[in-house]
Amino acid sequence: MEEVASCCAFTGHRDRKLPWGGDESDPRCLALKQGMYDAAEALVSGAGVRHFICGMARGADLYFCEAVLALRSEHPELTLEAAIPCEEQSQGWPEALRRRYDRLVSECDYVTVISKSFTPDCMLLRNRYMVDRCGYLIAAYNGSPGGTRATLLYALRQGRQIIQLPMEDSKA
Repeated sequence: MEEVASCCAFTGHRDRKLPWGGDESDPRCLALKQGMYDAAEALVSGAGVRHFICGMARGADLYFCEAVLALRSEHPELTLEAAIPCEEQSQGWPEALRRRYDRLVSECDYVTVISKSFTPDCMLLRNRYMVDRCGYLIAAYNGSPGGTRATLLYALRQGRQIIQLPMEDSKA
């Protein structure tokens, strides 16, 4: 596994907290996806990042996973790790979203499952796992309380470099 300085994790909101919900054709969503790609690309070319970790939650995590996979097509030396909080993470998701999730997990170079089954703290443990292994954290954060804020604060306490992506609330 890569050393901390050459690794980047991602944290971001689930689709229900994003102002566009699940509408990925919304210009704000498209802008966020491009921002994810650009931020990851800047870390690859400017900081030597070679390994990315994604928590694989609905919404921004899946967008980030797709951005890194697109970047990996241009930089085959990159590796991508799915950090999954529990084996049944996608259970209960709509069928199309589960298929997308399964396809993305299958395209990752590494898969780390934190807990065999859901526990009250498996998401927190997954987030700390990611931050503890990376020197950088890309965050799609809109200021609301929740797991993304907790992960961002933990990364700050751990001295990680944060790249915060702008999140537009109003329609363009």
